Amino acid sequence: MYRYSDWDETFVRARVAEFSDQVERRLTGALSEDEFRPLRLMNGLYLQLHAYMLRVAVPYGTLSARQMRALAEISEKWDRGYGHFTTRQNIQFNWPKLEDVPAILSALADVEMHAIQTSGNCIRNVTTDPFAGAAADEVADPRPYAELIRQWSTDHPEFQFLPRKFKIAITGSAEDRAVIRAHDIGLRLVERDGALGFEVIVGGGLGRTPILGEVIRDFLPEADLLPYLEAVVSVYNGLGRRDNKYKARIKITVQENGIEAYRAATEARFAELRPLFGGADRAALAEIAAQFAPPAFAARDAGAFDAAYAADPVFRAWADTNLNPHIRADHAIVTVSLKAHGQAPGDASAVQMRLLADLAEEFGHGELRISQYQNVVLPHVARADLPALYARLKAAGLATANVGLVSDIIACPGLDFCALATARSIPVAQAIALHFDALKLEHEIGELELKISGCINACAHHHIGHIGILGLDRAGVENYQITLGGDPVAPSARLGDRMGPGFSAEDLIPALERLLLAYLDLRTDRSERFIDTYRRLGAEPFRAALYQTEAKANAA
Repeated sequence: MYRYSDWDETFVRARVAEFSDQVERRLTGALSEDEFRPLRLMNGLYLQLHAYMLRVAVPYGTLSARQMRALAEISEKWDRGYGHFTTRQNIQFNWPKLEDVPAILSALADVEMHAIQTSGNCIRNVTTDPFAGAAADEVADPRPYAELIRQWSTDHPEFQFLPRKFKIAITGSAEDRAVIRAHDIGLRLVERDGALGFEVIVGGGLGRTPILGEVIRDFLPEADLLPYLEAVVSVYNGLGRRDNKYKARIKITVQENGIEAYRAATEARFAELRPLFGGADRAALAEIAAQFAPPAFAARDAGAFDAAYAADPVFRAWADTNLNPHIRADHAIVTVSLKAHGQAPGDASAVQMRLLADLAEEFGHGELRISQYQNVVLPHVARADLPALYARLKAAGLATANVGLVSDIIACPGLDFCALATARSIPVAQAIALHFDALKLEHEIGELELKISGCINACAHHHIGHIGILGLDRAGVENYQITLGGDPVAPSARLGDRMGPGFSAEDLIPALERLLLAYLDLRTDRSERFIDTYRRLGAEPFRAALYQTEAKANAA
C-alpha cells in the first residue's frame, strides 16, 4: 500500500491548519456562509438538509486496517457511530459539527487520509477496480497509476477551477469493474505486442444528461499517461462551457464539438506537453509501484474450505455469491456485504468497521477495499481461512450471501440527507430488499444490478443498472421512474431504457415483483441472467409486466 511521502505529509498538514483558521473565522462571523462555501467545498465539507456532511477520500478504494479503525473512531467521537460508503469509493460522515471538522481532518492526517478534492470543480478522487492487485483476469495492477494520477492532480494549479467536477476511473481488467465509460476519463490497461498501455475513453457521465464515453485513443503507451491526461483536461478547461453548469461537463463539450475535433485538439496539446514532462513522472511511478508489491503469500492447503463447502449449504451459498477468483488459486477475493436485508446500503457502524479491520489483519494482510457497490472487500484471503472468516462475519451479522443479487442494492442518501434529492432512496431500497427476502426469490432470480437514485444527479448510477430507479417529485408526491437494460460493464455497457410513467412509493414494489416474476417465466433456464433475457426479448414483455397491459387487454 502507498505510504505518504514527506511532501504528502507537509501538504495535508498545511491544508488542515489553513482550513482550521477558516472554520474559526466562520464560527466568529468573520466569514459569511457565501464566503465560506468555496473554502469548505475545497475540503470536502457540504451543507446538507440537516447538518454538514464531510466526504473523506479513500484513494482508489484502498484502506489499511489502521485507517479503517481511525474511521470507526471518528464516527464515534464526532458523528453518530457510523459512516456511509459511496459509489465513488469514499466515506461520508453525515452529522459532524462544524467546530469539530478541524479535529476530524487532523485525525485523518494522522493515518494518511484527507478530504481534499472530494468536492468542487476539480479532479476528484480517482477510482478503480476494488479487486485491483488481486484479480485473476488483470493485465496489471492499476493502483500505481491511480496514485500517480492522484499526485499529479492534487492541487494542480491549472485544474482547481474547471468548468465542472471531473472524475477519472481506471481498470486493469477486460471485465470493467470500475465503470470507466461513465466517467469524464476512463482508462483501461491493455497489452499490445508485449507493451503495456491504455485504452483512453472520454466524455462519459450520468446525471441529467447520461452519456457513455467514447474512445479517444485505442492505445496510449504507458509512458505517455500523464502528458496525455493533462492534454485532455487542458482542452476541456479551455473549451468547456461556464455559462450553464448543466452543460459544463466534458461529456457536453465532446458532444458539442464532436469526438474527432476533440481528439485533434487533444493530440495537438499532447504534442506540446509531452516534452515538458522530462521523465519526472516515470521516476515517480517507479517509486510508487514499489509500494504496491503483492503481499508475502504463503501456500496453504484449501482442504478446510472444500470440506465446509461440501458440508454446509449456508456457507456454500455465501461462497457462491461473495467470493471471486484470486490471482492465486489457493486464495480468494472476499466481498463483505453491507446490505443485510433492511440495512441502509453502504452504511457501516463503528463496531463493524473495527471488526473488518481486525479481520483484515488476521486473514487479509491488513488490506481492505471499498467497492463502487458500497460493500467492503478483503482482496487477499487464503481459501483455507474462509470457514473461520465466515464464522466471524456471521457472528457479527456481516455474512449476508447476497452480493450481486436483488438485495445488493446501490442507493444514494436521497431525501433523508441530501439537499439536492427529490425523493427518498434508502427507505425504498430497504423495503425492496426485505420484500424479496420474504419471498425467498433472490437466489432464484440470480445476478441482478438494481440501483436507485433520489434525484437526476444519479449518484447511484441508476442509468446503468439492469433495473434503474429514479425518484422524482411530482407535485409534492414521490414518483419512481424505472429504466431497464442498463449495463455498467464494458464492452457491453449501455444506458437503460425508460419504461414509461413512474410509480408511487406504494406501487413500486408490486411493479418490481411483477417484473421479476415475468423474468422467471421468460428466461430459457437458470443460467440466463435478467440482463440476458432483456437483451434477447427486448423491452415489451417487461413493460407489459410492469404496467399489467397484457392483463388489461385480456380483461377487455
